[in-house]
Amino acid sequence: MTDRFETLAVHVGADPDPATGAVVPAIQMSATFKQDGVGQTRDGFEYGRTDNPTRRALESAIAALEGATHGIAYASGLAATQNVLYLLEPGDRLVVSDDVYGGTWRLADKVWRRYGIQTDAVDLRDLDAVAAALAGARMIWIETPTNPLLKVIDISAVARVAATSGALTVVDSTFATPYLTRPLELGADLVLHSATKYLGGHSDVIGGLIATRNEELAATLRFHQNAAGAVPSPFDCWLVLRGLRTLAIRMERGCTNAAVVANWLERRSGVARVHWPGFSDHPQRDLVKRQMRLPGAIVSFELAADEAAARRFVAATRLFTLAESLGAVESLIELPAAMTHLSVAESALSVPPGLIRLSVGIEAADDLISDLEQAFAAAGVAEA
Repeated sequence: MTDRFETLAVHVGADPDPATGAVVPAIQMSATFKQDGVGQTRDGFEYGRTDNPTRRALESAIAALEGATHGIAYASGLAATQNVLYLLEPGDRLVVSDDVYGGTWRLADKVWRRYGIQTDAVDLRDLDAVAAALAGARMIWIETPTNPLLKVIDISAVARVAATSGALTVVDSTFATPYLTRPLELGADLVLHSATKYLGGHSDVIGGLIATRNEELAATLRFHQNAAGAVPSPFDCWLVLRGLRTLAIRMERGCTNAAVVANWLERRSGVARVHWPGFSDHPQRDLVKRQMRLPGAIVSFELAADEAAARRFVAATRLFTLAESLGAVESLIELPAAMTHLSVAESALSVPPGLIRLSVGIEAADDLISDLEQAFAAAGVAEA
């Protein structure tokens, strides 16, 4: 098969059924599988927690899209994160971005710290700080772009420093997806996704995925997957597979709309700062062009007014739905400090209380701008 992403996304994991010719593969819901004799399974299937045909199709699909040899599926993005953290031993040290997703920080700092894992947050754009932090560390956890300030991390550079230090490089590529960035090709050991977001793409499934080229890591992760049991249902796998088929075209449209929204916000009075990697004067412009196919469909911004105005703003939109999550066909809006990142409040990772995050969907861009315009008026942030 071709290695062009758009074609792969449509066809991997979606071969027509050989018995019936059905173009859409059936969902295999069975919890257990007949054995022809003790230990004599058919294609390795014995119990649904351990393996399932629909899950295997999804795992093959994410491996193909990431240029990996192994894909591993989980019941949520945080279940995938947990399985990666199982690679650590008591006394190990984990280095994360200083703008990491609040749920990742909560799991590492509030749960794994109890078991002797130390987690340090560092600005991963500063390679000197990375090198210093990695001395004696076991793993570095990259998000790029970060959530919610959209910092872009040089995966290749950080991975080289990590390799020199003997640390594993993990990239949470949920915001970028394999359509925009392929971390394994840039030196990462593992790439992780919350499949709930862009891969599923329709706000109707919770899931997590990991991809790797490392045989030993894959074997360990599969052991953890089966032992801990946080696996997705066959139906959830099927929903993500369906989402993958339109990933390329959804990302294209979402990124195009995000560019319109970001540039409109940048020109509008009443906005103190806009965070989006696609601006021509972005300090990491060359890295963005080198590492990403497009700058992404997430935009965050800060009003010049106070937090109360930001709260009024997010409650006033009509097309942008006030909700947690991101990456769906519909546009979403949230206040990270009070919602997705509440778990990092009063820590070194706390985000500005008035920061607004937009997940820009595939609606007509002019309608999205009109919605934001009326929200500015409703929030009392008038055009000067």
